[in-house]
Formats: sequence, C-alpha cells, structure tokens
Amino acid sequence: MTDTAVIDSTDTDTIIADIAAALKARGVVPYLGPGAFALLPEADCPIPRTSLELAQRLNAKVAAPGRIRSQLTAVAQFIESRRHRKTLDGILNEIFKREVPATPVHAWLATLPAPPMIVDVWYDNTLESLLTADAGRSWGQIQGLSHPQGVGEWVKYYAPGGAEVEAAAAPGWETLLYKPSGSAAPAGNYLISDSDFVEILTEIDIQTPIPAVVQERRAGRSFLYLGCRFDQEIQRTFARQIAKRSSDKHWAVIEGELSKNEARFLELQNITRLDLPLGEAIRRISEAMGAN
Repeated sequence: MTDTAVIDSTDTDTIIADIAAALKARGVVPYLGPGAFALLPEADCPIPRTSLELAQRLNAKVAAPGRIRSQLTAVAQFIESRRHRKTLDGILNEIFKREVPATPVHAWLATLPAPPMIVDVWYDNTLESLLTADAGRSWGQIQGLSHPQGVGEWVKYYAPGGAEVEAAAAPGWETLLYKPSGSAAPAGNYLISDSDFVEILTEIDIQTPIPAVVQERRAGRSFLYLGCRFDQEIQRTFARQIAKRSSDKHWAVIEGELSKNEARFLELQNITRLDLPLGEAIRRISEAMGAN
C-alpha cells in the first residue's frame, strides 16, 4: 500500500513529475470535487463549495429538523418528502444555474491535451462551459440521474451545447466528461437525496449504474483527485466504484490533516497524497508538463 504520510520535497517533486508524465500520455482521469471552488474568494463564488454549505443553502429555503441539518442527503430527502421532488429540483436549479468564475483548476483542466475522461462530482456547469467554448475540442458528457428524472435509466448523454444524444455517440468523443451526480445544465439532473443514493448504492457494487464507456476509459488509467475529501461514506463509495478495475496507482491533492477514515481510504485504494495547497499543486504539475 502507498504510504500516505507527509513526504519530503524530493519525493514531492518525483510525484509531480510522475503525474505530469502520465497526464501527457493521456493515462490519467482527473476527478474533480467541489473543493476546487475554495480557490475563489468567497465573495466571487456564488455556489456552495462543500456539501455542508449546500445543506445550509437548502435549509435556508426549507428548514429541516435540527438533527439532520448538516447532512446534505438527509436535508434533500426531507425537502423531497415534504415539498415534492419538483420543489427540491427547483431550489437546486436556483442555487446552481448561474454563472460561476472558473477556478484555476477548472481552467487548467480545460486546457489539458484531450484527457480521455474527466470526472466531476459537483452540480455546477463551470467545466462544461469551458469545454463548450473550445470549438476545436471533441467532447460530450454523461450525467447521472435520480429515479424521478430517469425511469429505467441510470444516465443521460449530452453533446456540446446540451442536446441529448444516444449512448452510441459517447465512444466517438475524444474527451468524456462524466458527471455521476448530475448537473444543473442542461436539464437539471440531480443525484442528491437519501432515496437517490439508496437506489444507486444497491447496484453500484456490480457496476450497473456506471456506463460501459466510462468503464472502458478508466481501464489501466490512474485517477487524480482534485478538490475532493473522503470523510463521508458516500464520497468514498463513489470514488472507489468509479475507479474500480483501473490502474493500481492514483494521486490526491489534499492539504493538511486527514481524518482516520480518509487516511484508511487512501491506503486501501493505493492513493498517494500530495500535501500541498491545491493551487500550488496545479501550478507545479502544469510547469512539469511544460518542462517534459
């Protein structure tokens, strides 16, 4: 197992060089979490940057019982049960369907030389907007669905510009953007409530909800986790199942102290940690890619 303890500067340089080389060889799947938005000043970030912040925004619209107010999936379930799913989706659209400045991480990902797949687990459309603006890029996206949004379906497929397409289009995309939790754009797909996750977690171990093209593109590749924390079981389960049957070597940029659950997860999944500020890590990886 990979040692997740703090590493010295020489080891850090080696790890960064390894990541840069793997990215240039299209051997890496970037895995983007909401923590990337912490690189924006709070006043410049109109959307929540953590699950807790999103739970607080939902509570401001429909107050949940005190015992669950910090638990995003439970708060979402409360709103869905008491006010109907359309109310929940409408609140989420109000929160996430807005223009958000690109963070340095989003901007960097959009300039990478055609990664075969990028995973983005937050509900914003920042990365989609950047990829759409690149007229020369061949890409498309797959979004996870909640049960009310997709009867008999686990995902939907979208071309640049937001038109829904058939699954047969996906293998032709040079870059696949996989949004397993859904996204505000183009259709307001959200996997967020307890009932959403109960349904998908009963199947995810046998990979049924994960599209075949995602399974194909992760094969043999390493994952690079950016803006992610793994202190909740759902976060760990999704990351583990999405990376299943990929490479046995991965990296995560996580600054500071890890929880026991996070440290154990990184060890079990053979994820080497870079204990650096996210912005600094991206800058150094970018510089290493240019130097090679």
